[in-house]
Amino acid sequence: MSRELKEQLVRKATELGFDDCRITTADPPAHGADFERWIEAGMHGEMGYLARNGFKRVDPDKVLKNAKSLISLAISYHQESSQDNEPEARFARYSRYSDYHDVIAAPLRELTQWFDEQAGVENRSLWYIDTGPILERELAQRSGLGFQGKHTNLISRKLGNWFFIAEILTEAALEPDPPENNHCGKCTSCIEACPTEAILAPFQLDARRCISYLTIELKGSIPEEFRRAIGNRIYGCDDCLAACPWNRFARQASLMQEAHRPEFNEPDLLHLLSLDEEGFREHFRKTPMKRTKRRGILRNVCVALGNVGTREALPALENATKDSEPLIAEHAQWAIDEIKRRHHD
Repeated sequence: MSRELKEQLVRKATELGFDDCRITTADPPAHGADFERWIEAGMHGEMGYLARNGFKRVDPDKVLKNAKSLISLAISYHQESSQDNEPEARFARYSRYSDYHDVIAAPLRELTQWFDEQAGVENRSLWYIDTGPILERELAQRSGLGFQGKHTNLISRKLGNWFFIAEILTEAALEPDPPENNHCGKCTSCIEACPTEAILAPFQLDARRCISYLTIELKGSIPEEFRRAIGNRIYGCDDCLAACPWNRFARQASLMQEAHRPEFNEPDLLHLLSLDEEGFREHFRKTPMKRTKRRGILRNVCVALGNVGTREALPALENATKDSEPLIAEHAQWAIDEIKRRHHD
């Protein structure tokens, strides 16, 4: 029954648009102690939730009592076009869609409900889209979905870097797939690509230096030592992912395709800086960027203008120094000083 149910599960996942489906046990991850040491070193920065529920992340049984299996799923967000141009500003590729949590939730919920019906009326399962207290990348590697690269992100030999991970933790016992081995070899392209040297060594990331952390997770002022390195990125960073040679096997988004928001491929910095609260909510409605709030996005816009803006941006930035949000005003003044410095004013 376990093997037959597993085969049915993979077929159902494919029908629903998932790009890969693999199984592992619900045993604790082998590198839980490494995660705990990472937390103790403070490399998670202000992401306090990682520390608060860390005891669950190293033991899936504390997430779902009597869990026996973890179903690991991949969802591609690769787009064949508009990926390698040089726009005025950049959003991370995954954010150029309606919020992936919302898009993936419906098919993932359907898959979980279907699975519980097939497994038995008393079977319990929990589904997550990078929101659960699970060391999902390590368990995904153990399931064979991909392998953790030297940048610490998951790499699939058939999807490259460009995919989301979702998982279903379940009481049902399923035959596990063989784990994936690391296939980075001697390549260090991702480490060399990082603008802020956040990848301290292979498989060691200091989130406090990562541009994705600085532009999304950090709620306060961006340390000045990193502002120039952020360049024109206003939400996240793809540099370490884009450098990976396994991306030659990337697959066009399927489940995410209809949620693509091409208007975010080439954002206009001055337009973004002009947004009031209502304008911000409308512009970023149903996107992952809305959680960073206006103050966070406009903070990042000011940094980008400080790095790539011209004198034409100065009036808008001067106006932003009077913003009711001190965070925006501070970064606007920094941007003004940077533009004037570049143009020897």
